[in-house]
Order: sequence, then C-alpha cells, then structure tokens
Amino acid sequence: MSRYSKVVLLTLVLLCSSLAAIPAYARKSVIHVPGDYTSIEDAVGAATSGDVIVVGPGEYAGCLLTKQVTIVGCGKTIISSGPAHTSGLVQGFRLLVGSGGSTFMHLTFTVDLAIMNGASVDGVEVSRCTFLNTIQAVSNWGGSHWTITHNRITDLRTRNGGGIGILVGDRFGGYVHDNLVAHNTITGTLFVWSEDGGGYDGTGIVLYADFRWGASGSSGIHDNTVKHNKVSLVSDTPDVVDVIGIELTDTRDDPELSPIIYDNYVGFNDLRGTETQIALTPESLADVNYISRNLGGHRGHGLHPRGH
Repeated sequence: MSRYSKVVLLTLVLLCSSLAAIPAYARKSVIHVPGDYTSIEDAVGAATSGDVIVVGPGEYAGCLLTKQVTIVGCGKTIISSGPAHTSGLVQGFRLLVGSGGSTFMHLTFTVDLAIMNGASVDGVEVSRCTFLNTIQAVSNWGGSHWTITHNRITDLRTRNGGGIGILVGDRFGGYVHDNLVAHNTITGTLFVWSEDGGGYDGTGIVLYADFRWGASGSSGIHDNTVKHNKVSLVSDTPDVVDVIGIELTDTRDDPELSPIIYDNYVGFNDLRGTETQIALTPESLADVNYISRNLGGHRGHGLHPRGH
C-alpha cells in the first residue's frame, strides 16, 4: 500500500469516530456525505481539487468526475447507480479531464461499469474496494501511473462484451506505462448474457492495445506490473464466452509488426482456478515481456520479474 493510502486510512478511522480528532490541516479538505451533502455528485461539485469526500453507509449514485478528489467509504458504502454510458449501461464513476490523481477506497460497486476513464487520466488509485457482478470493474484506457491494489472482484457479467475484472489498455494512440495491478482477488463465475453473440473471451486482468473499428490503438504499453493477484474464474457458458486469467492482447495479432506491448512484468500471480491461465496475442509477446513464477499450469517462461 502506498504511503498516501495509509494516510487516507488513518484519516478515515478518525473521521468515522470523531472529527475533533482530525488535525487542523486536514479538516478544511474533508466533506461528508450525507452529513454535508446528500449525494456524492453534490459533494464533488462543492469540492476543490484535492479534497477528501467521506461517504457513510448506504446506497449512493456515482458521478462524472472532472476534478481530483479522494472518495472513501466509511461503513458499508454501496455505489448502486450512476451516469448512463453511451451503451445504455450504468456507470459508477467516469473519470474525465481534470480528474487525474483521484483515489477510490473502501467502496462497494454493484453497477455495470464501476470505474472507467473517458480520457487519458493519470495517477488514479483504486484500493480496497469490492466489485460485485460487474460487467467491467476497473477500466483504465490510456492512463499511466495507476495503482490498482487489494481489491475484491466477485463474479463478472457479459453484454456482448465486457466480462473484465481489470483492464489497462489504450485506443488513443499514446503510451501507457508504470501502472501497478497487485494483490487483487478476482473470483467466481463469469455469467454470460443470454443474448450474447460470443466471439471473445472474458478475462480477469488484461493489457490491451485496441485497434478495432479504426481505433488508434497504442504507441506503447510498457513497464506495467501485474503481480501477486489471485484469479479464479469459470464461465457458465464457455462455448459462447470463455474466460482467461491474464491476457496481453494486441488486436492486430501480427507477430511481424514491432511489438507495442513490451517490458511488462507479470509474475507471482495465482491463476490455478482458471482453465486458460495466460493468453498472449500474438504469442510472440512472450519474448518481449517478463512473464514467470505464476502459479498454475501456465507459469510463463520469461525472465524473472525481479525488482517489481
């Protein structure tokens, strides 16, 4: 856990007990929901960049974010609704320009798309959150320096796509680097939508360069670390949509092209509960990434992911 997370946790403990115990320097940046505002959206609207929003027990709607805030649950804080995605699915928090550096801690999500950025937002932290039966739990498109750690993802769903626990990817043509995905637990069943057309796989954790449908893909997805995660997933309809533990995918699937997913570290993950444990597209990605010491039949055969 980062030093900043430890500070937030200490602040949370104090906030949940007695505001008087908070040092003076911290008081001015703390907003309570429902104490000060009845909704998270209103609290975010009133916040200035860097403020901490402490949300009490209950069910709440998420919101669109255009500023840097820390949102911390105090008690059983459930995000059960939020802004609509263009697909009609329900989002929790959608991170837009200006929200870089935001933090989410101790929240429970039951929405379709829990945390997703709509721009290349950097420096986001998602830790110690719970995601229940989401279509996509944490989706980082184009962002660098994210910290996604100690989260619990139970069950996933598809909807002609999705079925993804944690995605670190790019479709904007930039560079995505120095993201940390560690100590997360992704378990349960991948529930395939009854009308799903298939032709893809769900996945626990994926590094993804998306060139489909004219997207710009990526110039480089590199120096990201995926370690000490537990992925144990089984599809309820594997002949339509099966599931992969960890995948690295360049949708161009051409080993003759210069690799753009390279120098990533995938090690010490427990994948024993997932039948297809590691999938690489193209398979030549094994030669340019550090994949080894994973538990399961597919341990990886790359260099030791030492120092990460």
